[in-house]
Amino acid sequence: MKDVYQVIQKVLLTEKGTRLSEEENKYVFNVHPDANKAEIKQAVEELFRVKVLAVNTMNRAGKKKRERTQSFGRTAAWKRAVVTLAEGSKIDLV
Repeated sequence: MKDVYQVIQKVLLTEKGTRLSEEENKYVFNVHPDANKAEIKQAVEELFRVKVLAVNTMNRAGKKKRERTQSFGRTAAWKRAVVTLAEGSKIDLV
């Protein structure tokens, strides 16, 4: 898992993520499920040219979904990372 574009899959732009970025200088990313905190830190620092202080990760379970039939399916499980940046560092998402 060396390619930074495989580690960081996308930036999550949600209400909670926007509040975290504005108030606490934290940014939320959807990352590869096999990526560890060191790889996520390295990828964010390389992609956005910022200094990362901490990385918190959480595995999100897929949900049960049903669509007009008796059978159920599942959405994909994914991993979320909340990255805390150093004072003075900022990521422009727009």
